[in-house]
Amino acid sequence: YKIARKWIEWADVVNLHLPQFESILLIQLANKFRKPVLVTYHCDLIVSGGGVLDLLAVKVTNKIGEKVVENASLIVQNSLDYAEHSPVLSRFLEKVIEVPTPVKMSTTPVEKVDAFRQKFGIKKDEKVIGLAGRVAAEKGYEYLAMALPAILEVYPKARVVHAGAWKSVVGEQGYQAQVEGYIQPFGQKWTSLGYLSDEDFESFFAACDVLMFSSLNATESYGIVQIEAMTQGTPVVAADLPGVRQPVLQTGLGKIVPIKNPIAISEAVVEIFNKGQTARFVPADFLEKFKQPAVARYYEELFALLVNDD
Repeated sequence: YKIARKWIEWADVVNLHLPQFESILLIQLANKFRKPVLVTYHCDLIVSGGGVLDLLAVKVTNKIGEKVVENASLIVQNSLDYAEHSPVLSRFLEKVIEVPTPVKMSTTPVEKVDAFRQKFGIKKDEKVIGLAGRVAAEKGYEYLAMALPAILEVYPKARVVHAGAWKSVVGEQGYQAQVEGYIQPFGQKWTSLGYLSDEDFESFFAACDVLMFSSLNATESYGIVQIEAMTQGTPVVAADLPGVRQPVLQTGLGKIVPIKNPIAISEAVVEIFNKGQTARFVPADFLEKFKQPAVARYYEELFALLVNDD
């Protein structure tokens, strides 16, 4: 508290990231020292299952978030689409500014992609469906598992490759066991690579023929891995959720599918496989706004606006 007080008193602008339990104390300090507050609102906080204490913690944190947002000068969100559908942000749309999350932009050379494939035993003639991220209930991996038999009927050499934490995600052991039950019959048609280095992660996206983003609820506000995939020219099948659907809607690079719909997933993946390289055009002007210098300039302009208005 003493450190926060010192730096808030010194600062011209306070940037708070939500959801965050401690944010109520920080905005009280900002108000005390009459400092403008810019809130970066990452997502609504939702809990799937959990005990009484989990539900109570989420409820309290959400109430805190509402109070902080109400007292903020401006609010940054990845997309107005998400803000318009958020039970919190939809009440304060006049304060919301759309600013992307920065992404490292680099196209992986073919030789690095080939080396990645060799390292992890991915054959060139295989059609790779990529999954990126931790295994958690809101990710909806089971619906891709339900869709996979129909995909394999048309593309027998298709396979799912997952990059990210599997068994180490706290509180998700039950869901992990459920997904493992679904994928066990697929054998090597569904593999997990675990954590990857930044370099291997870029090669992973480049090696995929399609990235699957099957999330189920508003804990996903955008899905920045979609942009990382598109940077490598890889199309995305994304769930029809506010914010999450925007990369595909704005680029046409992939397909939007209803949540929890294995039939729609299988049809979308097969359609992208059928298109082949014609599905891999990425509008450069869309990706430009995600570059780190561009996002930094957005924030600099907002900070300057708040300082000048103060």
